[in-house]
Amino acid sequence: MKQILLLILLFFVLMPSLFGQNYLRGVIRDEKNNPLTEVNIKLFSTKQYPYTNGNDGSFGFPSRLNIDTMYLSLDGYEPMTTALYANQFNVIILKLLPDIRAVKKNKLNSKTKDLEIDQSILLENEGESYSALIENNFVNTIKNPETGFALNVDRAAYSNIRRFINNGMVVPIDAVRIEEMLNYFDFKDSINSNKIECKTQITTCPWNSNTNLLFVNTCFPKINLEKIPPSNLVFLIDVSGSMERPNRLPLLKAGFKMLVDNLRDIDKVSIVSYGGGVEVELEPTSGKNKSLIKKAIDALDASGETPGGEAIKTAYSVAKTAFIKNGNNRVILATDGDFNVGQSTEKELEDLIIIQRKNEIYLTCIGVGMGNYKDSKLETLAKKGNGNFAYLDNIQEAEKVLITEFTKTVYAVAKDAYININFNNRLVKNYRLIGYDNKKNAIQDIANTVAGGEVGSGHGALAIFEIEPLKNNHTNDDVLGELNLHYKNINSDSSIQINVSIKNNPIINIDSANFNLRFATGICMFGSILKKSKFVKGYDLFDIGELVSKGLKKENYLHKEFLILLQKAEEIYGISKKNYKKRKKKNKLLIS
Repeated sequence: MKQILLLILLFFVLMPSLFGQNYLRGVIRDEKNNPLTEVNIKLFSTKQYPYTNGNDGSFGFPSRLNIDTMYLSLDGYEPMTTALYANQFNVIILKLLPDIRAVKKNKLNSKTKDLEIDQSILLENEGESYSALIENNFVNTIKNPETGFALNVDRAAYSNIRRFINNGMVVPIDAVRIEEMLNYFDFKDSINSNKIECKTQITTCPWNSNTNLLFVNTCFPKINLEKIPPSNLVFLIDVSGSMERPNRLPLLKAGFKMLVDNLRDIDKVSIVSYGGGVEVELEPTSGKNKSLIKKAIDALDASGETPGGEAIKTAYSVAKTAFIKNGNNRVILATDGDFNVGQSTEKELEDLIIIQRKNEIYLTCIGVGMGNYKDSKLETLAKKGNGNFAYLDNIQEAEKVLITEFTKTVYAVAKDAYININFNNRLVKNYRLIGYDNKKNAIQDIANTVAGGEVGSGHGALAIFEIEPLKNNHTNDDVLGELNLHYKNINSDSSIQINVSIKNNPIINIDSANFNLRFATGICMFGSILKKSKFVKGYDLFDIGELVSKGLKKENYLHKEFLILLQKAEEIYGISKKNYKKRKKKNKLLIS
């Protein structure tokens, strides 16, 4: 009898294993207890691979075992093997990879040491798909004399703004990044282009009689095309259904074919497309075979969805197989940014790019289109990939980015570049950095640091501070502050530093300053008005035209185009009654 009872008991113990009645369930989280999604999961009992977990991090699988073994993997995290128990809810924690952990925090565009955050300005972003930005405020120099900002060659904001205005549309506030608007133009006329150099100048401020403007102009040397090391370029081109419009894939195809005309025999090009699937359209091919490369570009057609995450992985893999040591290895991603299949969130894309950039393959992002254009995703990819970001709204812009400024766009001469300034509190009461506004989610973490940027060949970066002088100062000190430029050579991790003393004099009246300073001020004002900045009062779009028109060279298409944009913006945003009367008299903006 006892033997029969033991057999019955053993049967009920083993029955779930024999007939698969167990259910393994649980959740996968990171070290901060946030749910992780799309984790690849392999159950050793079934040998099926991969499962993936749900959007809330949860999972549930049938198993014939009371205790099963699970293998988990996710880009950016340490792979893990763990036991799963059928009689409990399993909570699994994945840890970041060591090289991700060091760079996981949000990085700032600019930073002031020990600066407290004004919680009242943490507003929700409105508009298309742009990262919510917090405009830099005035900072008290006694409390916080030190500030810093990253240098980069990103210039997408200006051409994107131009697209909105040319279509008679109001520009989303978070689409306005003043530093990128300044990057779009060349302000380095008096800078030595054969070496890295910083130059400062102070003028009066046109919108505030109690403040001055400090211009910090940094120029990096231009490398002749024939002296550039061999390039290994991967064109990663979005051919999904959303790209079929004339201002998307057809525009990109025309631009890339122009780029091909400038390739040398020592350069290599590969083409990866994604739309419905990911295809390697062209294996690494010498720039000598231009007709073959152009044929592959011409053959691209738009259809399908957008598996962006998998496409980026493939592009980096192709770039790695053709890697050129000490060469210019770069993926050029061209898309409207609508990653709707695969790794779709910014966080997942960031993790993917961080993993890949350790291979010293840089990333250039080129955005096109409107309506579903995802500026925030492309900006994120470019910054995380140690790269840069441009936006093409027409064929002229494609020519500017991919031909005229080819070396600036695709060949970096410095990385991790940023500037620190320590203001003299005996001369400066308050200061604010114009532009270089931080993302909302980055500024909330005050422990974050400035993320140094990539600087292209021949690039000049102009930054502008509005400073309030300390009245009745009793010092003979003529140094407004100390500037330190930090950067690394592109093929080295050793840091280099250049120190510059910012002289307090002379202070030039902005109306009599040289054209570059007045034009840069006009760009600054244009962006501030579009952003509806609280710092701009009693100054409107017509006043900008008055400021920058003096000395304007009509043969400079970009300068003339800026005045045309101002006139179009007047029709969208309006101007003061005083300037409306002036406009009626002129009919046209000073350039007719």
